[in-house]
Amino acid sequence: MASHTLSPPPFAPVLGVAVSLSGKAWRWRGGNMELDEAQAGGPHGLNHAILDQLLLTRGVAEDDLARHAQPTIRAFLPDPSTFRDMDSAAERLAHSVMTGERVTIYGDYDVDGATSAALLVELLRQLGLDAGYYIPDRLLEGYGPSGEALVKLGETGSSLVVTVDCGAMAHEALGMARDAGVDVIVVDHHKCSPDLPPATALVNPNRLDESDLGAAHGHLAAVGVAFLLGVALVRTLRGRGWFGEHRREPDLMGLLDLVALGTVADVAALHGLNRAFVAQGLKVLARRERIGMAALMDASRLTRAPQASDLGFALGPRINAGGRIGESTLGVRLLTTKDPEEARAIAAQLSQLNEERRAIEGEVQEAAEALIAGQHNMAVQVIAGHGWHPGVIGIVAGRIKEKTGKPAVVIALDETQGKGSGRSISGVDLGAAIIAAREAGLLVAGGGHAMAAGLTIDPARLADFAGFLDKRLARDVERARAGAAMLLDLALAPGGLTPELVETLEAAGPYGVGWPAPRIAVGPVRIIKADIVGKDHLRLIASGNDGKSFKAIAFRAGESEMGQTLLHRHQGRRFYLAGRVKLDDWGNRPAAELHLEDAAFAD
Repeated sequence: MASHTLSPPPFAPVLGVAVSLSGKAWRWRGGNMELDEAQAGGPHGLNHAILDQLLLTRGVAEDDLARHAQPTIRAFLPDPSTFRDMDSAAERLAHSVMTGERVTIYGDYDVDGATSAALLVELLRQLGLDAGYYIPDRLLEGYGPSGEALVKLGETGSSLVVTVDCGAMAHEALGMARDAGVDVIVVDHHKCSPDLPPATALVNPNRLDESDLGAAHGHLAAVGVAFLLGVALVRTLRGRGWFGEHRREPDLMGLLDLVALGTVADVAALHGLNRAFVAQGLKVLARRERIGMAALMDASRLTRAPQASDLGFALGPRINAGGRIGESTLGVRLLTTKDPEEARAIAAQLSQLNEERRAIEGEVQEAAEALIAGQHNMAVQVIAGHGWHPGVIGIVAGRIKEKTGKPAVVIALDETQGKGSGRSISGVDLGAAIIAAREAGLLVAGGGHAMAAGLTIDPARLADFAGFLDKRLARDVERARAGAAMLLDLALAPGGLTPELVETLEAAGPYGVGWPAPRIAVGPVRIIKADIVGKDHLRLIASGNDGKSFKAIAFRAGESEMGQTLLHRHQGRRFYLAGRVKLDDWGNRPAAELHLEDAAFAD
């Protein structure tokens, strides 16, 4: 049995599991949904009951179920004028469109930055303005707008620059642009300080002076904010009589594939407007109309209609690989090209870079994990090493966070400075802590949002920085970890694990951060077969008292306490298995299988 520090909850746990093989209590996410085989078989009324229950336990009000059951843009899109500076930004861009002014979109080098830049470039081109783009080099220029780059863009003819997914904290750079006569519109979603940089307009739902309705959309990725700016721009041009017989309005809905990809890849919370963005964007993606996106799906060997998970695990990492270890402009080039041959070549290059990224990431992760023991008593894992590639430290931080259950900051050091990236756990605002550390003089630069942050640090300040985070976040981390449990939506016998159940569960999607995919518990079962496949993946066949059997797989779990127990100590024992149910369509007949996350003894 795994060691643990959590106390059993004061209420009855699901199926009596107070301590699982991973040391967690099992509890309901919302109400009790323990189904027998007959119920789980899928009567129409029960399917609706399950769907409603999934929505209710994700925070939907009972009188708002219909809107969330079919999330549309029309139902969730706010008036863009709600956001501060939105109208000013739209007016300034409308002037550029009507006068043919030279405009450059300045994007970040990750997926959110690439999709945001591609969206505005595509929209402006549909409006007749051939906008350019600029993506900084991650290693040479670092994160955020460079004052030198903004001034140079002005010198080469761009009197307006729109920064996307960056700029909210770029006081010095925007001051240089202003002094050089370059107007800058900032479109961002990262946390802001009380004093804003000198921008022509700064559109960011996370401004501290944002309206209540605008701040309620603080979970948007930058590409979502860029889409709202696009809506405001088209509306402004319409009001000026710009469209007519010879000027058609652009296809805003056709841009939702970009919004969906950037939103999921940036791990933005998938509730409200974001969920509508992704639900509708997946439909656009399925049409494969964007040449670059179709090439990216082909390179990912994705032949079916994409799902939200494909954006995060197949398409997004390939675009990210360009910014992390390759050429930073590859993502925007791919997403805006009209040439199928160029698209295929870039998609292939990004796939190759992604394979290289995986190898580099593995080396850095192994070295970082070797240092975790030295951080055992710290609330936040702050791990630094020389020679680590800064392009993979964010991914490694995420892996360490998952492994330890604590926020993690991984820092790549060279002779003069460290570049760091952090990932947090739910309930712990890492971005605010990084900003506070910067304001306290512990960082050269830093910022981010609740779940992810970046920083630059003098190596001599590492110990002080780690101590600062430990002191500031220890209580939040303790509270968040104390509340950790395996949250379940359904419990059923193996006979209820059917393709029809998978369909019902998928109907409440798309799922992601803030809108978790349903977890189910199945059992009691006996393990008929257990072995290791691939790289430490545990594969099972389990059978229940109802005589029905099913397949299960636990990724990267072979060496875990749970994996070892199910592999070697299952004889004569019965278990409850918990995880997410997926459709296995490799055989002649589709079957439901369990992606195993936890297990517990049933007797």
